[in-house]
Amino acid sequence: MKSARRLLRTLLLVQLGAAALIAWALTARAGIAPWQAALIGLACVALVRLLINMNNFAMAGWFASATPSAFRLGPKARLRLLAEEFKASMLVTSWQVPRACAATRIHPDSRHVPVLLLHGYGCNSGYWTHLTPLLDAARISHASVDLEPVAGSIDAYVPLVEKAVQDLCARTGAQKIAIVAHSMGGLVARAWMRDHGTRRVARVLTLGTPHHGTALARFGLGQNAFQMRPGSPWLQALAQGEDAATRALVTSLYTHHDNIVAPQESSRLPGARNLEFGGIGHVALGSNPRVLAAVMEELAALVS
Repeated sequence: MKSARRLLRTLLLVQLGAAALIAWALTARAGIAPWQAALIGLACVALVRLLINMNNFAMAGWFASATPSAFRLGPKARLRLLAEEFKASMLVTSWQVPRACAATRIHPDSRHVPVLLLHGYGCNSGYWTHLTPLLDAARISHASVDLEPVAGSIDAYVPLVEKAVQDLCARTGAQKIAIVAHSMGGLVARAWMRDHGTRRVARVLTLGTPHHGTALARFGLGQNAFQMRPGSPWLQALAQGEDAATRALVTSLYTHHDNIVAPQESSRLPGARNLEFGGIGHVALGSNPRVLAAVMEELAALVS
């Protein structure tokens, strides 16, 4: 399926169908009141979603890099980590992405460098629901891109980024733009710089990007998932084509408790500015207040 919006809408219908089937069975076979059966059906679906989330943490743990002592978590912190990531995952996949479309917001006469937002694997522009209000409050012009098809090649997304950069520069009059990219989006940004250079780049901020690949990409579908496997020829070629000046334009924000990027140190990019976090999951990077504050601090310093 080409669109993440359609894909997740379909999955939501499947989940609702499963909840309705459970509710029907409880009402018809166990005599439970319809409203109670409906709640139980929805709870069963939510429980399955929670188990999937927990399984992601377990699989990431199999391939995890060593966690520095300063970022090790106790039991309560681990529960908070799981709760935040589960909440973020539910909101992104069940509400934000199924409803979102790429959009542009221009703030006339803004002195700030405009920002292009690139989402990650299996998402769309809805991922940035928590960041865009902060950009608007700071009067930072911004645009988002829906990277489609969902399972396409990372290289095939580069023309979409180039078109968005040209449009954002034309509409704002800016000579340079900043990019904020989550997960796979960070690799898309690097591929775009490989093909089109860095003359229009003020800064690239990557959030939880598997710069050296992630073991969990072995379970993903599509050419982009294959490209994100550790040691893939595509990742090696991308790294070999970058110089020190390009790397210096990148700020990599990552979490030592990423449940999708494993080993977690894969997000550490040599030559870039690397900002470490702990107690935050992969999807929650786009909504966690600490991460968003760091992103906004970086963007606020960029003036045209």
